[in-house]
Amino acid sequence: MTEADRRREDEWFRQNELKLLEEARVARLKRQAEREAEEKAEEGARLKALHFMKCPKCGHDLKTETLDGVEIDRCTFCEGFFLDAGEFEELFLKRKAPERQGFMKRLLGI
Repeated sequence: MTEADRRREDEWFRQNELKLLEEARVARLKRQAEREAEEKAEEGARLKALHFMKCPKCGHDLKTETLDGVEIDRCTFCEGFFLDAGEFEELFLKRKAPERQGFMKRLLGI
């Protein structure tokens, strides 16, 4: 084997090693990104489990009640009530004034 052949062979191995190293780096970065995404999803699920259906005022459990066909969330401790998106409009804005007054009395238990 001549010196030129050895140099070509060495160059081929260098190029091949660089290619393999780059593929390994890309695979490692991909695995790292997948791990981070999984950890983020797990953290989101953990936080949701901690806060889902909990009163934002006192932290006690919320229970769902139906009031005039609309589900509201009421705290089992402080009796506060909370409305999800669209529920306020359904209860207050789509009703006439006398209906709204009667609703507020029922809601507050007066």
